[in-house]
Amino acid sequence: MIQLKIKRLHPDAIIPRYATAGAACLDLHTISADTVAPGMACEIRTGLAVELPANHVMLVYSRSGHGFRYGVRLANCTGVIDSDYRGEIIVKLRNDGAVPLAVIRGDRIAQAMVLPVPSVELIETDELSTTERGAGGFGSTGDGG
Repeated sequence: MIQLKIKRLHPDAIIPRYATAGAACLDLHTISADTVAPGMACEIRTGLAVELPANHVMLVYSRSGHGFRYGVRLANCTGVIDSDYRGEIIVKLRNDGAVPLAVIRGDRIAQAMVLPVPSVELIETDELSTTERGAGGFGSTGDGG
């Protein structure tokens, strides 16, 4: 288990937690109230900052219930919190649906996963190894779907 340092930037900030023992992501909560109207986007504050361990990333995802019930998603689809970022975690929600989403202080507004990220050394080359697929693009590994 890794340790994650977390700092409340606002007294109403809620420390994220796993909703169940099998949950892959931590729930992120809002410190403010707002409405995400259809066709609009809204920045939602968490009031939290984190200190990720070196060589780790926090990925922020939409909540599935928001997408299925309201057509609401993260404006940038997936948020990336780098290990050297120390600012507030802010989530921008975009409503692609037809019904407004009322966001109430304390609501779960996104979910976050912490993963290790290996450092990669890039090696420029003139040749790459061959594979069965080769340079085949979209639909090249199946029936085109």
